[in-house]
Amino acid sequence: MVNEAADESEICCPSRLVLDRIGDKWSVLIVLNLGDGPKRFSELRGVLHHVTPKVLTYTLRGMERDGLLTRTVFAEVPPRVEYELTPLGHSLRPVVEPISTWAAEHVDEVLSLRKAHDARSADEFAG
Repeated sequence: MVNEAADESEICCPSRLVLDRIGDKWSVLIVLNLGDGPKRFSELRGVLHHVTPKVLTYTLRGMERDGLLTRTVFAEVPPRVEYELTPLGHSLRPVVEPISTWAAEHVDEVLSLRKAHDARSADEFAG
């Protein structure tokens, strides 16, 4: 059942709730990187090279809210925080791993086609 706080578009299309989460720029990469076990914030930042701390924090909080991961704070000095996939988060892995595989297999082709398209567009614009 859809939460009463959801807006009307989410009630009409419940899959939007999930697609908004997994369709963002970083969530899928976080799921893939947490697949091997818990990681600290700095470890995630290290593998997600271009994510800012603010965006990573926002994404992790959203994923925690959606039940895809847990955030564990350890009472140590300095404090240590780890993020780990929940069973729900792990259930997403078989869905996103083929997308990652497809991307790795086709990145060169996509980049080549993108470059060709941009060259055609530049020619059309110029003349």
